[in-house]
Amino acid sequence: MAGDEFDRVIQPGVTVALGDGIGMPYDACAALTKRAREVGGVRLITGWLVECPPGLEFDAFDDVRTFMAGYGLASGIAAGSVQYAPTNVSQLPALLTGPWRPDVTVLSAVETKRGLALGTEVSWVLTAAELSSACLVELRSHGTAAARAGLLDGLPLRVVGESDRPPLAPHRARVDDVAASIGKTVASLVPHGAAVQFGPGSIGEATVQAIDRPVMVDSGVLTDAVVDLAERELLLGRPLGTYLFGSARLCEWADEKEFLDRIEVTHDPSRLAGRPLVAINTALQIDRVGQLNIESVGGRQIAGIGGHADYASAGSRSPGGLSIVALPSTRGGRSTLVDHLQAPVSTPRSAVDIVVTEYGQADLRGRTDHERRELIGSLFPNS
Repeated sequence: MAGDEFDRVIQPGVTVALGDGIGMPYDACAALTKRAREVGGVRLITGWLVECPPGLEFDAFDDVRTFMAGYGLASGIAAGSVQYAPTNVSQLPALLTGPWRPDVTVLSAVETKRGLALGTEVSWVLTAAELSSACLVELRSHGTAAARAGLLDGLPLRVVGESDRPPLAPHRARVDDVAASIGKTVASLVPHGAAVQFGPGSIGEATVQAIDRPVMVDSGVLTDAVVDLAERELLLGRPLGTYLFGSARLCEWADEKEFLDRIEVTHDPSRLAGRPLVAINTALQIDRVGQLNIESVGGRQIAGIGGHADYASAGSRSPGGLSIVALPSTRGGRSTLVDHLQAPVSTPRSAVDIVVTEYGQADLRGRTDHERRELIGSLFPNS
């Protein structure tokens, strides 16, 4: 890595935005940490770290903040060296132009025929880069260019090193009998031609496996399940997301297809709600009126709000669409239905149309809280 560029731009008092996702600037983290430790007074903001690079040491920074807990940040949050701020993805542009405004962005890019391009994620990092006075780029020699063309044009980019490291390849979630049963029910609720949003977990996987009619995909995260839809000739149009999250197969399939765009597009609530959208999400806990906890259980921070509330709200507002929350009735031997959530509400009950467990479905639209309690309770017979 070009240490002189880090020396030039990383000074006391700066805020650094560090790119995230499976294609994050993995190798640049050691040089960033070294410089931050040398000068002191450096603040770090980051997002969805699928894995924490060994060269990234949180105690080198005066303050570390994230909007997406869990994964590679779990140990830092548990130790108190990383602070989690509950934030919807759609709120990030406002946050970045306000109290989280970065001075420097460290990101990864790939070389293409059209110049430097973002690879397996666009996410919030593009907004951070546009607001920064300097952008330090780790160039990936084996990268995927799945982002819309031209997003990096005109930015103050400085290549600080090259990496031959391929994108991280997280394992696909395992679909057990419970997830398969839930996925079959959820899939039956998806209309022909609707846009669907789903996450990378077992219920999202199971739902896509069970879908038997053509659909569009409009989701924050694109996984191998989207490739499955395409191979089964059930994918309509071009999928849209802001992150890739999957295997080399997914990255190869998405290369140069411009599936990824910035969060101001992907998570725009009015755009999402403007056509039939079926938002398919899960939760750690649900209370008896349908409020959701997707962030922490037993004092352990597991995830962030992310795009959950954005898509759930859009699905519930979408004429012809739905906001579906699908979850197993128990997890780790304990009911996921609780009288009181163990964390603040992540997604409000007004954004939950249908709840699905392995015991069936409950349509909550237009229901009173009393009716919601009865309907939700019927899906959790052991609670």
